[in-house]
Amino acid sequence: MKLTEGKKIISLAGGLPDPRVFPKDDLAEIASEVIKEKGDRSLQYSPTIGVSDFREELLKFMLRKGVKVNDDDDIIVVTGSQQALDLIARTFIEKDDEIIVELPTYLAALNAFRLSKPGITAIPIDDDGMRIDLLEREVKRLKWLSRRIKFIYVIPVAHNPTGVTMTLERKKELLEIASKYDLVIIEDDPYSYFVYDEGVDTTPLKTLDREGRVVYMSTFSKILAPGLRIGWVLGNRYVVNVLERAKQTADLHTPTLTQFIAMEALKRGVVEKAIEKARQIYKVKRDAMLRALDKYMVEDAWWPKPVGGLFIMVSLPSYDIDTKKMLPEAIKAGVAYVPGASFYANGMGWNTMRLNFSYPSPDEIELGVKILSEIIAKKLTGKRVRITPMSFFKQENI
Repeated sequence: MKLTEGKKIISLAGGLPDPRVFPKDDLAEIASEVIKEKGDRSLQYSPTIGVSDFREELLKFMLRKGVKVNDDDDIIVVTGSQQALDLIARTFIEKDDEIIVELPTYLAALNAFRLSKPGITAIPIDDDGMRIDLLEREVKRLKWLSRRIKFIYVIPVAHNPTGVTMTLERKKELLEIASKYDLVIIEDDPYSYFVYDEGVDTTPLKTLDREGRVVYMSTFSKILAPGLRIGWVLGNRYVVNVLERAKQTADLHTPTLTQFIAMEALKRGVVEKAIEKARQIYKVKRDAMLRALDKYMVEDAWWPKPVGGLFIMVSLPSYDIDTKKMLPEAIKAGVAYVPGASFYANGMGWNTMRLNFSYPSPDEIELGVKILSEIIAKKLTGKRVRITPMSFFKQENI
């Protein structure tokens, strides 16, 4: 966003929602009513854990979505899901602890976790999600080395950056591994609202969990408006209490006014309408990007078809291309993207890039992909070696 601000650039970079999905009229009406009718509360300080009425509405919303809420669960409202990641890093991780993530995974989660200086073990994914066979092998290795594993961080539905979704079978296997080795799972769920294909299992790990091992987090940034800066964490009361004390020292509480606005948006069905509108718009854009990649991208480049979410991860067919070094050239030509290496905890992925399709128009998507493809084609020299984010990690290559 910093690189593209104020410039005429087609941004295929950050996961910005399409402004057309913002329910501006509804939010304007709600904001006015909230301030006029509930101003004494909505403009005042509020509890660190969140406004009680809003937390109750969030619980109802999650139940409608199919997220199981246990009797010993509690919920805390945070300032966007990024704060949830920061609080989890600060409360769960001590220096030299070990955490387990997917390969690749959400770059801002990696950035938050790295501040606490853990060891990071990355488990490759394929079209069905995290490779559970490789996960158990790594857990055994870490246990043998007497490493203290604090949690497994996963984005099981509509993964960022690849868009793939973990199968129901693998979700169950993941929970079995967590139970067998006494591990906690952090389930990040910002994109399951946007699944575009039929037959995709979107069951939350939290719902399948019978032992209270899953800490679930989500956000309003993609389903209502990121400017509200509202996310939440659902988990065991002990975990939520620890997060609450950490949040109190960070920012005291999430803005009261935006909590009241989001609460009314839930009560009036505004959120569900915004989700459905966004799903329809983003499916058209996903399809537009897939068509453009098929039409313009260089031979032997590879990408998975995302079943949901807002991104496509493209792997280029040569080690000769470093997408981070290529970015200034692309921006000069009028296109921005996110270099893929940032998503790889093991330092790989330098020949990959994440492309966003939620923000640009279908015409901009086609033109942006065309420009990128032309830049890449000019850079390809010598023998092409097909390297993909997931097929590289076939069993025989491990």
